[in-house]
Amino acid sequence: MALAAKLTALSESQLVWMEGVIRQFSIEPELHRNPASDLVSDWVLAVFGDALQIHHCFSTEALSKDRFEYAFDRVLNQCGIPSTLADRCNPGHDITIRGVPFSLKTQADRGIRKELLHISKFMELGKGQWVTEKDLLGLRDRFFRHMESYDRILQLRRVTDLETIQQYELVEIPKALLAKVQNCAPVMMQSSQRNPKPGKCSVVENGAVLFELYFDGGTERKLQIRGLRKDLCIVHASWGIKRISLSKEVG
Repeated sequence: MALAAKLTALSESQLVWMEGVIRQFSIEPELHRNPASDLVSDWVLAVFGDALQIHHCFSTEALSKDRFEYAFDRVLNQCGIPSTLADRCNPGHDITIRGVPFSLKTQADRGIRKELLHISKFMELGKGQWVTEKDLLGLRDRFFRHMESYDRILQLRRVTDLETIQQYELVEIPKALLAKVQNCAPVMMQSSQRNPKPGKCSVVENGAVLFELYFDGGTERKLQIRGLRKDLCIVHASWGIKRISLSKEVG
C-alpha cells in the first residue's frame, strides 16, 4: 500500500504519534443517527466520528467552536455535501451547507444538563442605552435581526466528560421556537449590582418554561439562551468516543 510505504520514511517519534492514532481508531465509537436527518448521513456520521477520535487522541478538552466549524465543513465536503465556511469576521452565519446559511454553536460546560441546552454567548449586544425594560425590547429586536442572517441553528454538545469516554450530540434549535420570545415581556433584574443590570424574557407555555432569553449585563454585554428544552429540538446524531492515552513515551 502507498500509505505503508510512506510510513517507512517517518522518524521513530513520528511513528509513536501514528501508533497512538491507530490504537485510537481500533476502539469502535458508539454512533447513533436520526434516520430523519437531512444533514447527517451514515457517511457523515462515521467521518465526523473519525474527526472526534483524532481530536481526543491528543486532547481531553471538548472540540471548540472554531475546530467544530473547520471539522464539520471538511467532513461535509468529503462526504459530497457542498459546504463553505463564512469569513471569520462575519457577524451572522458561520457556514453555508447546500446553499443554506447556518449558525453553529457549541456547549461543553462541566455542569451541563443533558435535557436542557445553554448557549452562553448567542451574540454580542455591544454598546448603547441599557437602563429600562424598554431598552431590553431594543436588545431583543437585535436578536431577531441577527437571526435574519441564517436559516438554521446547530449546536454540538459534549454531554459526557469522562477520562474514558467523551459523548457528543448534534442538536438543531428551531428558529420558530426562539421566535416565541417575541410575545414575552422583558424583566430587568433590579436587585443586581451589575452595570448595566441583566434582564430576561422567559417563554412559558401551559405553565412550563420552554427557555429563557438572558441579557447578560456587565462589561461583556452578551445575549444568552438558558434552559432550552432539548425535547423541543432535533437531535441529528450522537457520538460516544472511547478515549485511549498515548502511554508510550516519545524518544
